[in-house]
Amino acid sequence: MSARTGAAPGIDTLQWSDAIDAVDWDELSALYRAAPLGDKPPRALRTVFSNSLHRCLVRDAAGRLVGAGRVLGDGVDCAYVCDIAVLPSHQGIGLGREIVARLVERSRGHRKILLYAVPGREGFYRQFGFRPMRTAMAIFADEAGAIERGYLAGD
Repeated sequence: MSARTGAAPGIDTLQWSDAIDAVDWDELSALYRAAPLGDKPPRALRTVFSNSLHRCLVRDAAGRLVGAGRVLGDGVDCAYVCDIAVLPSHQGIGLGREIVARLVERSRGHRKILLYAVPGREGFYRQFGFRPMRTAMAIFADEAGAIERGYLAGD
């Protein structure tokens, strides 16, 4: 295990980057579908990763993209950890944990660091210090779908 983060063996042998200049956006889109985080078109991913304050892209020894995540932030008040994706072949080895840990560390100094979890996975984020909010609210483009998937409370 890594002394720094408690990562599983092999995590530190992966290639870690925050650069997006060489990203194959189709490959990243496929990663998000496989993770599964839904269908995020390559063009949309290019936009959101370009507009993110911090990024984490992880490749295996063959150069295949196996994990990703990002942070939207203003540099002072609020950082939002989002879109943590790990290929199924690399899930369960601590890769998602390491991506979140790195993004949270890069976000330190903000007054607050936020995220919303896939319903049922909230407990995973407690290890990083995240706690449920009492007043969080959201507007989703697909409100009915967000209610169906458990992200929003129905009326």
